[in-house]
Amino acid sequence: MLAGLYVVTLAAAVPRGAGGHGRDGSWSSAEARRFWGPSRMAASTGDADADAAGGDPRITGSARHFEGVPTVGVLFYVGEDMRDHHCTASVVHSPKGNLIISAGHCGFGDDAAFVPDYRQGERKQPYGVWAVDRTFVDPRREDYGDGSDLDFAFATVRPDGRGRQIERVTGANRLVRTPGDTNRVTVIGYPSADSDPADQAIRCTALTSRLEGHRQLTMRCDGFFSGTSGSPWLIHFDEKTKTGDLIGVLGGLNGGGPDGEESDKISYSPLNGDEIFALYLDAINGREPKRA
Repeated sequence: MLAGLYVVTLAAAVPRGAGGHGRDGSWSSAEARRFWGPSRMAASTGDADADAAGGDPRITGSARHFEGVPTVGVLFYVGEDMRDHHCTASVVHSPKGNLIISAGHCGFGDDAAFVPDYRQGERKQPYGVWAVDRTFVDPRREDYGDGSDLDFAFATVRPDGRGRQIERVTGANRLVRTPGDTNRVTVIGYPSADSDPADQAIRCTALTSRLEGHRQLTMRCDGFFSGTSGSPWLIHFDEKTKTGDLIGVLGGLNGGGPDGEESDKISYSPLNGDEIFALYLDAINGREPKRA
């Protein structure tokens, strides 16, 4: 039953509410947009001199800056510098059209918001600012061991001021089972401004392989610094619709990569199997995830 579903995905501890608990209803997308004001954005200026990635499907070996896509953006906390976005997330198809996916270790926290196709320094973001409502993380998730194979998380976002759900505005990727160990993936993410002063989306095309000892994929591509956790791993990426089939998100063992000199060159992703589809069903039905 799950195999046929077509659905659309921070180095921090899982926050309060990560098990599916909602807020008191006071946090809205309209409030998130008000917070995203000129005074906050004044601190978000920087040098964005970067090369456009274009639509090159070849294996690149190194991430390149580009203008971004509507379905992928950044997570930020209210009360922090707007340049201090801490993870990447993306819109995934769901019945209500209100779902995003990221890495499980990406703490959403209270009063969090998602900014699709984030543009550094712009007062008005092209696809709005969306308040995160509820988050859903597998309670067995851990940074190491078998629990790192469960490092994915869903979150619902609240409608905008016009009552629209996010998928209607941005489109969505489709959640599918990971087809095998070797895949040509397009990976899109947002390094933190501290890691990459350009503060701009990056993109890489890479071949995946199996991470030995885990139910995870690995890829080699330079440039995936801190902040790119949760980046979608897409196959069949369509340059016209800017969407694809999501087979993983950057995360897993040790937060999604090795320590040391290889930390920004090698990245991991858990496989999409029964566990992620079970969590997806929890998210679309508003159930707190419970596992034996």
